[in-house]
This record gives sequence, structure tokens and C-alpha cells, in this order.
Amino acid sequence: MDKKIRVVMARLGLDAHWRGSIIVAQALRDAGMEVIYVGNKMPDAIVETALQEDADIIGLSTLSGNHSILAPRVVEILRQKGEYNIPVILGGTIPPGDVPKLKDAGISEVFGPGSSLERIIEFVLSTQRT
Repeated sequence: MDKKIRVVMARLGLDAHWRGSIIVAQALRDAGMEVIYVGNKMPDAIVETALQEDADIIGLSTLSGNHSILAPRVVEILRQKGEYNIPVILGGTIPPGDVPKLKDAGISEVFGPGSSLERIIEFVLSTQRT
């Protein structure tokens, strides 16, 4: 039996939106992944959950503009804990000009409005292939 990809999904900080993250979580689940959806969390709690759950990838969602600070902080905390193998992806309303900065900060991929579920699923699958 193949191991399911474990995805920890969270909304960054106090972000109030939820629809997009729920739709993506359901799509990943339908694609055969195990999704641990934790709702609103700060970076340290997201990383702690990911480590406790032995996550293969972390999915973050944001709409409130906190992405430039909180998403890189998730990567930073992972690195501080010596964890370099858990990719972090981010979805939500992200200004295109912020995407290169986020990737420079270690975010593996950014999915803005209009990103297809198929593209997100394929990317998550690609992070687990070696």
C-alpha cells in the first residue's frame, strides 16, 4: 500500500476567508491525499502541527495581505528546526509583484486567483517525486 501524501493546510494568521482553502483541501483529498486542515494559525503553530503530523507539504492560504510576513516566517521556522524537506505552498490573493520575493524566501509555489485545482494537485504531486 502506498503512503498517502500528508498535507497540513492552514489559513495564515487571523485571515477570515475560508472558501478557497476548503475547496483546495477537498480537491487534494479527492486526489488521494491526507489533508490535515487546521484553520487559522500563526506560523509557529503551523510548523509545530506539520512536524507532529509528519507532513509532506504545507499549504497556506491568505487573503488579508499578511503573506509577505507570515508565509516566509513559516519557512524560516522550518529551517530553524532543521527541516528543509517540507515544501511550503501559498494560495490566495497575492499581488504578482510579491511572488518573486516569496519564492526567494523559500515558498515553493504561489497559486493566485484563477489557479486550477489540477495545477495545484499536479504541483503537490511533483514535490513528492524524486
